[in-house]
Amino acid sequence: MEREQWQAWGVSEGLFTREDLLSRGVPADVLALASRGGPWLRLQSGAYVAREMHLARPPAERHRIAVDAASRCMRGGSAVVSHLSAAVLHGLPQYRFGDRAVEVTLAGRVGGSSRDGLRRHLDALPDDDVVSIEGVACTSLDRTVFDVARTASLEMALACADAALRREAVSARRFDAAAQERWRERLRRRADQASGRRGVRRARWVIEFADGRAELPGESISRLQLHRIGFQQIDLQVAVAGPRGADYFVDIGLREVRTFWEFDGEVNYRDAAMRGGRSIERVLLDEKRREDWIRGTTQWRLCRGGFEDVRTPEALAARLAAFGVRPPH
Repeated sequence: MEREQWQAWGVSEGLFTREDLLSRGVPADVLALASRGGPWLRLQSGAYVAREMHLARPPAERHRIAVDAASRCMRGGSAVVSHLSAAVLHGLPQYRFGDRAVEVTLAGRVGGSSRDGLRRHLDALPDDDVVSIEGVACTSLDRTVFDVARTASLEMALACADAALRREAVSARRFDAAAQERWRERLRRRADQASGRRGVRRARWVIEFADGRAELPGESISRLQLHRIGFQQIDLQVAVAGPRGADYFVDIGLREVRTFWEFDGEVNYRDAAMRGGRSIERVLLDEKRREDWIRGTTQWRLCRGGFEDVRTPEALAARLAAFGVRPPH
């Protein structure tokens, strides 16, 4: 649609009700196309966004807006945003996150059925498991991590669990092992209380494998795939004494094969904030000097890879094999 038309309708990037749009002069027959095409996209009954603007957003951002739309429709009800939708509200990282229905939980054994754009779960919801984020009722951080660990892929579950745990166990690069253990104990008790239910066994595994030292989802997924291909001694954020008194930190150390693994996300180079004001060329030169120092002082290999290299265990095994690194037998 021509930008002049958007401006004439006073369109922004927010949510609109049907009444909002009709009052702005949007024809009713245009809104009738919202479920199939046209300039408007209907997220929930009576909740619309500008299609072109909405689809240009990252998937997790689109989902956050879909949560707002669902919350408007549920206002006054007993449904609470939960599972991956609550993870988005809590700002947990979303690995390979695509468009999906908003997930909510209703307390009890009976409730409304799911529909397009909304997936309902029936479960107990103690008061302590419900919080409010920007006016939206959702499950608490612990409950959200537990629900995701039970129902989502291991990749998604571990990325969320690591990030949630990091908030408690790491401050200014200082790792608090006691805080990490307290987090585990809380989640273990939650798993014990839900014993025998779907996904609890897998949730227990995520609780034990989670580690707050993982800084980014790529490190979480790397660790999971390394475990899957047979590595047992996986150290995170390994400190290597640098040339000027400050330590260098390497994402993962594999003691069994004297190899470091670094997840090489593009954001480190493309995001100006991550570069700390340095040019891309300066970042690359500094990184090369850092790698040379680490290899020279430790006599360990240093291998790098990105999301494509950790997409599956087989992809990571092939990447490591290219450097002559194979899992211990």
